Amino acid sequence: MNNQIDMGGFIQIALVVHDIEKAAKKWAELFGVPVPPIRVDEPTHNKNLTYRGKEAYYGLKFAVIDCRERGFVIELHEPDDNPSTFREFLDKHGNGVHHIGFEVGPRRDAIVGELAEMGYDLRTVGIYPGSSWTIVDTEEDLGVNLNIKPKA
Repeated sequence: MNNQIDMGGFIQIALVVHDIEKAAKKWAELFGVPVPPIRVDEPTHNKNLTYRGKEAYYGLKFAVIDCRERGFVIELHEPDDNPSTFREFLDKHGNGVHHIGFEVGPRRDAIVGELAEMGYDLRTVGIYPGSSWTIVDTEEDLGVNLNIKPKA
């Protein structure tokens, strides 16, 4: 790869689970930390969020276990039944690691472009104020998807 991903940019592990309340409690027990708050996002139409090239419309329960002192976070995702990268993964694999994330700065487009040239499709792109997230479908070859972010 001409635009290699710097391992120093590792920022997240994201898990998809059937029961976020149970998973959040178990992770908190394991680490001896408070159970993280669970945010519930209802399905909304958002032109800045796509799934497999089309506008995404899905709901999600989301929690973060903060390990920033180590340089990363653990995200927990429980999707609703609407089509999404998270629902796709959960239906195919059950609970598991959906993606690992990397902050790559201004090289985001070059990296995502090169991954596309290598045959890795975009699963999801989300744009929000100040940054974006791009889930690249590398699951078949790498065993996990990649989240390529310009800024965490």
